[in-house]
Amino acid sequence: MNVSGLSLRDLEYAVAVAELGSFVKAAERCHVAQPSLSVQVSKLEARLKTVIFERTTRRLIVTAEGRQLVDQMRKILLETRNLLDLASRSDEPFGGKLRLSAIATLGPYYFPHVLHDLRARYPALSLVLGEGRTDDLIAALIRGDLDAVVISAPVIEPGLSEAALFREPFVMACPRGHSATSPRGMGWVGLEANERLLLEEGHCLREQAIAACSEIDASNRHATSLETLKYMVAASEGCTLMPALAVTEINGIEYVPLPLAGYSRTIELVWRRSDPRADDFANLAAHLRNIRHPGIEPCDSASQTGSDRSKKRA
Repeated sequence: MNVSGLSLRDLEYAVAVAELGSFVKAAERCHVAQPSLSVQVSKLEARLKTVIFERTTRRLIVTAEGRQLVDQMRKILLETRNLLDLASRSDEPFGGKLRLSAIATLGPYYFPHVLHDLRARYPALSLVLGEGRTDDLIAALIRGDLDAVVISAPVIEPGLSEAALFREPFVMACPRGHSATSPRGMGWVGLEANERLLLEEGHCLREQAIAACSEIDASNRHATSLETLKYMVAASEGCTLMPALAVTEINGIEYVPLPLAGYSRTIELVWRRSDPRADDFANLAAHLRNIRHPGIEPCDSASQTGSDRSKKRA
């Protein structure tokens, strides 16, 4: 088959449709009119002589053959981005630009601590920061929309490298005067199920909070952010787990220390194993490890990478 008729842009369209499950949403991501995107995807299917998408009035399904093709398209697009990175690299680290995002329960509290040091270490670097949920960040990293992410371990996605940065303890945020704040308080596990406040689904911190206790009331109200959780606690709605970096003094809240074992998370810098800038990422991780924060335990430089962990998991 002659490949001259294939367009990388059309591959981007097809991958976007597969990931978002919608021609309309794919068109928005790709900044193109939806009819034009639909036409190009249909032409791509005809060129490949394969039905990639099963279209119905209610839903869009990727066919079995289509899934294989979309997976290969992702690889092609990623290698194309790597090619462009190699061609455009300057003598500056990361080629002069770094797109770095962190999980939403960390970024707003962590980035302000490290920005000054990063500016001093990389004065010519164009730094684009962002935040989001773990699954969304990993997906953006894999498709090449991000260069690296700062997230909570473990990371089990194949094809990624990781370097541990620090271990962040949790504390329990309680309404002032709550029984859990007394010396005889039983901590997170001693709360009534309906007193435990959580983030909404999709946040890794929610899963960590659930894993640290035996029961969660399904009717509990959830919050979209840590800041909203704080004000729910201050309003005596219940108690919640709070990462150490996110702790701020708010009227009506008392913070209760918890044992490090079972009440902490390891934060890692993660990047694509195929990225040709691996040395730059390793150096960045080393620099971030050296930036000290009160109450935060830095990880040593010998912490396992993603490839090491995958061997141990196997």
